[in-house]
Amino acid sequence: MPTNILPILPIIFPLIAAIVMLSLWRHYRMQRTVNVISSIINLGVAITLFAETLKFDLLVFYSGGWVAPFGITLVSDTLSSVMVLISAVILFVISIYSLSSIDERRQSFGYFPLIYFMIVGINGAFLTGDIFNLYVWFEVMLISSFVLLVLGGEKRQIEGALKYVTLNLIASIFFLTGVGIMYGITGSLNMAEIALKIRVLEDYNLISMAAMFFLVSFGIKAAVFPLFFWLPASYHTPPIAVSAIFAGLLTKVGVYCIIRFFTLIFVTDVGHTHTIILVIAVLTMVTGVLGAASQFDFRRVLSFHIVSQIGYMILGLALFTPLAITGAIFYIIHHIIVKTNLFLVSGIVYKLRGSYNLKKLGGLYNTIPFLGFLFLIPALSLAGIPPLSGFWAKFTVVKASIDKSEIFVAVIALLVGLMTLYSMIKIWNEAFWKPQPDVEDESKLQKLVFDSKNIKLIFPVLFLIAITLYISFNPGVVYDLSLKSATELLDPEIYISKVLNR
Repeated sequence: MPTNILPILPIIFPLIAAIVMLSLWRHYRMQRTVNVISSIINLGVAITLFAETLKFDLLVFYSGGWVAPFGITLVSDTLSSVMVLISAVILFVISIYSLSSIDERRQSFGYFPLIYFMIVGINGAFLTGDIFNLYVWFEVMLISSFVLLVLGGEKRQIEGALKYVTLNLIASIFFLTGVGIMYGITGSLNMAEIALKIRVLEDYNLISMAAMFFLVSFGIKAAVFPLFFWLPASYHTPPIAVSAIFAGLLTKVGVYCIIRFFTLIFVTDVGHTHTIILVIAVLTMVTGVLGAASQFDFRRVLSFHIVSQIGYMILGLALFTPLAITGAIFYIIHHIIVKTNLFLVSGIVYKLRGSYNLKKLGGLYNTIPFLGFLFLIPALSLAGIPPLSGFWAKFTVVKASIDKSEIFVAVIALLVGLMTLYSMIKIWNEAFWKPQPDVEDESKLQKLVFDSKNIKLIFPVLFLIAITLYISFNPGVVYDLSLKSATELLDPEIYISKVLNR
């Protein structure tokens, strides 16, 4: 199979953009301009990669012309190209939102270059075909995200960052241990070749041990039960633009890796590994939604719901049927868009009221009904209210559970959906519906929300709402795309033969 340069572009281009912005260290206006232009070009690159991948099913880039398994390989199949496209969409909206939400002090610490370095790591993780280079991309993502988390040096940021980095460094240790075991028993780091060789190995204990090391490592990064506590302790501490991109993308890298490894490599003992994943999925859903129900901080409620919704995604993998994995991928696509948007809306609320504490908020619907609309669409979608995108994602996963006679799991998934709705209603009642505790000039607030600077906050939210509504009323498009991804994942022969050129 001839090499294709497209899979390396989503890595190279953000890297070049980051370096250019570093060279403009004290030129904040030029950095902001380069940031927006780069995000648009990056989106174009991602769209091109996505379109070409759909056309050819799978694109492979062999670094230095060294074919797999001897060289570093980048692979774009339907799932990875979809993830790169969504990351480009999120980068685009965050680049616009940051123009009004990030002050010059944080820009002086390298905010914009750091965002692009993080995207380099994220895209690298989605596209790599090599388990050691996956570790490298994780570290690129971790280092840049850690600096973004502490940007500004506030006490609560440092506290949240310490928990974040400690757990993620532990995850890296588990990851490297798993890499060492896999290299020891297969003699390869290339995912396709490992998948081929692992089938004929008889040392099932070592294979299972490696599987658990990777599951713990990716589970920490995905924030699954019982490894999730670092997320609600840290995601509410940085500036809202950082919280939003973290909420949308970072945990999904962990979910992506779990899905990739446990459909391509660790499929020799599905009855064992995927049963463990099923139990983790149920406990993740339940603990996450209960945590959200107990919170009264806007961002902490949303942070706990990240944990809860991750449970649905890995539930699809645990069931391990075409419909279930289709639902998991549909859920990932929907959740990245909706969760990012809810964090962005919380940022607008903070801009207007100066607080994330729900008890100190109120009256926003009466004063600014338009803002209520901006919240309701993604909130009801997250809760799975028909016909919004979250309904179709939940419906697919629940139906897959029923089809596999996992009735208890289906009931839990539905109850978690109801509890999610409860949390969204709580935010609505506290922030939008109840009277404002402090009397303020309503006309002043109305002018503030439509101020020219704040339009840069509203446009990204409207853009993501448009995508949510498109998915909601055209679910077949995303379903077909998710089904194509699931079909490829469940038939790894396609991936293996094309990467190894056999």
